[in-house]
Amino acid sequence: MNKRIAIPIENGELCAHFGHCQSFALIDVKDNNINDITEVIPPEHQPGLYPRWIAGYEVTDVIAGGMGQKAIQLFNAQNINVFVGAPTKSARELVNDFIAGKLNLQANYCNHDSHQHQHGGCQH
Repeated sequence: MNKRIAIPIENGELCAHFGHCQSFALIDVKDNNINDITEVIPPEHQPGLYPRWIAGYEVTDVIAGGMGQKAIQLFNAQNINVFVGAPTKSARELVNDFIAGKLNLQANYCNHDSHQHQHGGCQH
């Protein structure tokens, strides 16, 4: 498996809401091993920007806690797989779980329905 995985990070762990993170960890996986981890600072959040921006880094997969359906569709349009509902862990732990087929995904904690909400770090 050769992949580049993007994970939104805040304080060294997965950020609960994709669009409001401090940075992104870009993890290169070659032959089922982590080859490199790079941290990049995202541009100011604007609807629809991150999928195009992340695609520019040749990312194949995104692991997130919560993400709106529109963002998921925009990533898919860039041929990027999205895995939501990931637990709060470091990027390295999440990717090791992913490689081992043990990434435990729960509910998408940010479905962006019609009302404003605040839960699990997802604030709108």
